Amino acid sequence: MPMRHADLSVAPKRILIIKLRHHGDMLLTTPVINNLRHHYPDCEIDILLYKETEAILRAHPAISVIHAIDRAWKKQGFVFHLKQELGLIKAIRRRRYDIVINLADQWRSAIITWASGAPCRIGYAFSKRRSAVWRQAHTHLVPTDNFGQLHTVEQNLAILAPLNLAIDNDRTSMHYSPSDDRVGREKLAAAGVTGAYIVIQPTSRWRYKCWDDAKVAALIDGLGEYNLSIVLTAAPDKKERQMIDHIQSLSIGSDAVSLAGELTLPQLAAVIDHARLFIGVDSAPMHMAAALDTPCIALFGPTKLQHWRPWNENSTVIWAGDFAALPRPDTIDTNTHERYLSAIPVESVLQAAKSYLT
Repeated sequence: MPMRHADLSVAPKRILIIKLRHHGDMLLTTPVINNLRHHYPDCEIDILLYKETEAILRAHPAISVIHAIDRAWKKQGFVFHLKQELGLIKAIRRRRYDIVINLADQWRSAIITWASGAPCRIGYAFSKRRSAVWRQAHTHLVPTDNFGQLHTVEQNLAILAPLNLAIDNDRTSMHYSPSDDRVGREKLAAAGVTGAYIVIQPTSRWRYKCWDDAKVAALIDGLGEYNLSIVLTAAPDKKERQMIDHIQSLSIGSDAVSLAGELTLPQLAAVIDHARLFIGVDSAPMHMAAALDTPCIALFGPTKLQHWRPWNENSTVIWAGDFAALPRPDTIDTNTHERYLSAIPVESVLQAAKSYLT
């Protein structure tokens, strides 16, 4: 299929967005999706992502087709992997996109962008990608010189500059289906939660982002005065579930219930959506709470706050760096077992919770 020529004065019929990152990153692409839908209401908007993150965007009403890369392909051998990659490119080319928006920084995403055959192919002018190959893959490159001062949402929205689109709304959005809502309510009821509740998500795939188990337990006990159920959530990961069990064992005066590993991400979104308050560490559920406008207390350690803080005005960030010296985020060994959030006092989190609950 020969390359077509771009005519940006004509409303596109199909747009593909490429983002190959983690769950939270995918949620932070939703302002791009939402603005494209606002300006091009009749356009089909598709997305290419990693298969494991599909649940974050599956229920988004503006998305027509989801293309997914399964990172397990490579475990099936070279021939199988190559066949799947070529099949993906063929599926993308068959869609005949007018615009491809590459929000990723991988060479893989650039190759797919170029191979799409789209007449308009927008990417970022990353300093680490200053090459003829990267330039050839894109027809428009957006400068990234000021990205150090921008939130990830603002970085993502900058990709729309070549289209001359006014930013109508920069809010993130999290969608779930009626069945997700029903399952969430059923899980709560089965756990004995029939009234108002607080969701606490103390876990992360990276231990350095976690608070001390004993302090989480003390927080749970301290919240007892509000007569609200406490719901603990976590991923299905064995270590995360063990962490939840340990926290429950340390809690003295509370009957906190655990839904750790029992909810899909959309079901978790439904549970968070109906909560009085969400308290959690830097993780995808924290970004979900912000997107759902559930009051949110976010605990941060050596993370780039400017990039990853909750993107709404109904949140409070408690940063461990206000209580102790922290290493620079770029120097962190992500496999460390050290918990840099341990400097955060329980009382600071309780005070923040009080401001939302009274």
